[in-house]
Amino acid sequence: MKSNKQRRAEIQRRRRKRADKKAARSSHDRRLVDFTVEETAPCNPKLLAPSSSYGQPDFVNRGYYIDEPFECAGCMSQEVWKATQQKWWYEVAGGNVESRAKLCRSCRRKERERRDEARRIHLEGVAKKVAAKRAR
Repeated sequence: MKSNKQRRAEIQRRRRKRADKKAARSSHDRRLVDFTVEETAPCNPKLLAPSSSYGQPDFVNRGYYIDEPFECAGCMSQEVWKATQQKWWYEVAGGNVESRAKLCRSCRRKERERRDEARRIHLEGVAKKVAAKRAR
């Protein structure tokens, strides 16, 4: 069981951590960013899909997207979700602002092919079942 002193210390650590994050976010000056560099793309919050979140994503607060590294869930390779890809996903395709990249391009293609094949097999089975039912 923790003492009150330990609890207060934990709370203070969490508050400091939160304050440090907030300071790091506010240290980005939107006017200093060079949008011609490949790793950034400007953000237009008016084009984002509506969400029921009370907060705003970091890229809206920042005013631009930045390249985000991620690990592919399929092949475990290290990939980068480019700022321009993020801009397309959130603003053009209307993706959820809380979603992040999960699969690399080749794994997405394999998953799409697997899903299409499963759908084709399912529809063939349904067609056979309907044909057998009509034949009775």
